[in-house]
Amino acid sequence: MSNMALPKLKLIFTLFFLQAFLTSPTSIQAAPANSDIFREYIGAEFNNVKFSDVPINPNVEFHFILSFAIDYDPSGSSPTNGKFNVFWDSDNLSPSQVSSIKSQHSNVKVALSLGGDSVNSGSAYFKPSSIDSWVSNAVSSLTSIIQQYNLDGIDIDYEHFSADPDTFSECIGRLITTLKNNGVISFASIAPFDDDQVQSHYLALWKSYGHLIDYVNFQFYAYDQGTTVSQFINYFKTQSSNYNGGKVLASFSTDGSGGLSPENGFFTACHRLKSEQQLHGIFVWSADDSKKIGFRYEKQSQALLATPR
Repeated sequence: MSNMALPKLKLIFTLFFLQAFLTSPTSIQAAPANSDIFREYIGAEFNNVKFSDVPINPNVEFHFILSFAIDYDPSGSSPTNGKFNVFWDSDNLSPSQVSSIKSQHSNVKVALSLGGDSVNSGSAYFKPSSIDSWVSNAVSSLTSIIQQYNLDGIDIDYEHFSADPDTFSECIGRLITTLKNNGVISFASIAPFDDDQVQSHYLALWKSYGHLIDYVNFQFYAYDQGTTVSQFINYFKTQSSNYNGGKVLASFSTDGSGGLSPENGFFTACHRLKSEQQLHGIFVWSADDSKKIGFRYEKQSQALLATPR
């Protein structure tokens, strides 16, 4: 072989290597990554829980989510087309207490959640009169509440609907767009669960506005009680595929309602996800229920998130 042939071979090999690298799946897909986000709903059950009751690990990003702001009249008897009122325990979770917990802990942010399951012992319905009027009212009323309480983000947790998926998508999508563009919020999340009607609404929203949604607080505790570790992992991978590209958070409930409980292997599942670089964070429903057991699982969740792999 002549010396002239060697550079050509090197060039061919280099080109072949580059082509293989550029077309390999790992190079064109964003690698999943673990995150240290811990989020907890608070204030829905009026049992005098305070922000300061909840242990806060300084090595996580901690989000409290006030539950709930609802577009119903203050008595909770009729919908108000986007004019939101505060329905959380505002005596114990007041604007001054928001400011206090944020000043004491630089890693804490506070959000509010919209909707929820019920209001005044009946279901809380998403019921806009029209897209434009609902968005206008929602932007105005929520901006006022968010600024009064010094909040950082919103969570969408409607679970009952008197509007089709496209209307829901446009209303919520335009609301998030406007609040972000106006600098009123810095993040937004959604809280779907595995129910056909619920998923049809949230997946429509995800399809059109998923790029504006920072976290998916998927309610894995809405699955059957007695969920196993392997079932949980399968559910997690299914929903990560449904909300493709989203930060789907692992979740459990401390009210004993369902899903994979900490006692039955939730943290085993989280360690497995973490080893696969798929643990985007953990959220808990809810601080109100955890108070009576001393927030032991909040401590365990945050310790897991704060530990390097």
